[in-house]
Amino acid sequence: MESYIRFDWAMKRLLRNKANYAVLEGLLTTLLEEKVTIQKLLESESNQEDEFDKYNRVDMLAENSKGELVLIEIQNNNEYAYFQRMLFGASKLVTEYINRGQGYDKVRKVYSINIVYFSLGHGKDFVYHGKTEFVEIHEGDVLELSPFQKQTFKVDKVSQLYPEYYILKVNDFNRVAKTPLEEWIYYLNTGNVPENATAPGLDAVKERLKLDRMSREELNAYYKHLDNIVILRDNIETERAEGRAEGRAEGRAEGRAEGRAETQTAIARNLKSLGMSNEQIAAATGLAEEEINKL
Repeated sequence: MESYIRFDWAMKRLLRNKANYAVLEGLLTTLLEEKVTIQKLLESESNQEDEFDKYNRVDMLAENSKGELVLIEIQNNNEYAYFQRMLFGASKLVTEYINRGQGYDKVRKVYSINIVYFSLGHGKDFVYHGKTEFVEIHEGDVLELSPFQKQTFKVDKVSQLYPEYYILKVNDFNRVAKTPLEEWIYYLNTGNVPENATAPGLDAVKERLKLDRMSREELNAYYKHLDNIVILRDNIETERAEGRAEGRAEGRAEGRAEGRAETQTAIARNLKSLGMSNEQIAAATGLAEEEINKL
């Protein structure tokens, strides 16, 4: 297998070129299971000023031929509130891309595609899909659109009007790629494309995202990017390990202190039962006389 440029770097430097839209279109077509054509790219938060964000995440906002908004975000390192971040990003698009005074029928459909290189939540699969449905609490039936709404909005289900979320936990993929989606996950995980891949867009990856197509300067910048990702991950893992070690040490110290206090209290009770004065007990145990009075 040949090595190809990582997808996050490609999104930063290459996929914004209209000539390379085929790569993004292939990923979206495979994931959404319908033909996706990118009409144009829109402004997003991609150009991060913070050094950590420059390497930790990248995002891209596209508009497809249906006028729907597709936000693609890659996150390299752990963010405990990432679910809320997804919600914020999609909600922000809903409000930003409707003009004041327009009716709610003009709200744009939003897809939030999240490619994460960390363990997000707890689950066994590596691809998750989230959507909004209204379920009857008594019988469990799903609320449907009226025939007029279906005709007006050109959709079949209520969930198609709401933002939809996809989470690709690429680090959790550790099997042989057998489906087009698995071929894409394999590439996102390893930077390699399976030899006999048939997934839409991966042929464009093979053609346009080869490492040997990069100049020396581009390669140097690319490898520096990879090094920085590794350093960020190492720093975070080191901080976590140190935090766990400090927590264990503090726990042991607190445990020893609590044990000593319990022992002192037990001795004080015994001495008090023998009729010793509080002053004598305080001298023997180190407890304050106020504490001994409460026993």
